[in-house]
Order: sequence, then structure tokens, then C-alpha cells
Amino acid sequence: MIRSRLDGLPGVKNLVFDVPRRLLQVYHTGDYRDILDVLDTLKLETKVISSDPVEFIGPTDEHSRQRRVLWQVLAINLFFFAAEMVSGLFARSMGLVADSLDMLADSIVYGLSLLAVGGSDMCKKRVAGMAGYFQAVLAIMGFMEVVRRFIGYEPTPDFRSMIVVSISALAGNIVCLYLLLRSKSTEAHIQASMIFTSMDVIVNIGVIIAGVLVCLTNSKIPDLAIGTIVFALVSRGAYRIFQLSK
Repeated sequence: MIRSRLDGLPGVKNLVFDVPRRLLQVYHTGDYRDILDVLDTLKLETKVISSDPVEFIGPTDEHSRQRRVLWQVLAINLFFFAAEMVSGLFARSMGLVADSLDMLADSIVYGLSLLAVGGSDMCKKRVAGMAGYFQAVLAIMGFMEVVRRFIGYEPTPDFRSMIVVSISALAGNIVCLYLLLRSKSTEAHIQASMIFTSMDVIVNIGVIIAGVLVCLTNSKIPDLAIGTIVFALVSRGAYRIFQLSK
């Protein structure tokens, strides 16, 4: 919301967000009161902490570091999307298939984050809207498949594959989270990527637990339950992206 209001404002050179502390640094020329007037229209109780002259070098180096990290986590997510999808189909596991589609959905988020690095506001909104529709379609198809497997006859999934593949995906997501944290960026799109990756870690642990329960109960229900939860998370992600794209 803040970017959409300030990106096209004359004199604004760069925006640096510190999301946890709710701070924004605006590098600009001219009077800061014009910027404050625009921010006041958002009704976020904005106030000026300080306004000091600085030498502005430019965001090029920071943008390069952000792109490098985002390309790395994007590659990891795409790899595990393919690995979990193939493993899930062979193991007949809805949990693995759902987690693979969640990896694909997160890859879209990382792609959006790459566009956000120096991208135009109109381009971000257009791509965000397309990604939101894609995630919504994934979630609907996933829910339909869960219902089909629940109603019809499906063999018990291979719990060994569920556990082994999910542990590998968990390791991949931990690496992604480490790379994002190491970037030490407080930019909003990097912070959003951290949130999605943290949720992936929780999902991986959930699939591992579901695999253990399948082993103990010899039932497909735990696998279908974790699949439903994952697709609910994808639906929530689609809704959040729709909100950002408005």
C-alpha cells in the first residue's frame, strides 16, 4: 500500500522498510511534508522521527544481493516441487502432492519478490493478480482431489516415502530460511518470503507426523488431513496475494 502511493511521487528515490519495527526510511529530494501528506491518507498514524540530509548512493548493490538470494531459494523450491510431486504420485501420498504444490505456490511468491526488486508498481500488481488466480486454482483442484480420495477407494500411502522425502524438503526449506535471514534485509518482499518459508517448515513437519500416523494406524486419513491443511494454507496465501494486487 505504501509503495503504491509513494513509487510515483516526484523526488522519492528509494524506500527502505523495517517491517518488525514499523519503520520506513524515505530517500528523497524536496520537502518531506509532501510525502507525509500522502502517507496520512492511508490512516496508519504516520509520524516523522527525523529528517536529515544524507549522501544517497543508490540501491543497486542491495538489489543485486536480494536478487541473488531470491534466485537461490527459487531454485531450491522448484527442485523440491518436482521431487515431491514425483514421489507423492508414486507413494500415493496426498500430503506429499499437496506439499509439492505448496512449494510451487511459494516459488511464485519468490518470483513476485524478484519482480518487486526495483520493479514498477503496475507490473507488480498485474503479476500478483495472476499469481493469486493460479494459487486459487491449485487450492480448488487440491480440495477436489482430497474429496475424491476420501470418498473413493485409495490404497494406504507409502509412509516411508512420506517421511524420507519430507525430511529432505525440510532440510531444503531450512537452507532457504538461512539464506533469507543471512541477507539481513528488512525490505517488505524479503520479509514476506521469510514468512512463507517459515510456514513451509511447519508443513514439512506436519507431513512427517502424518507419515508416522499412517504407519501406526495403517490408514489414509492422516495423509488426507495434512493435504487438506496444506491446501487451506495455499488458499490463504492466494487471498493475501489478491489483497496485495488491488
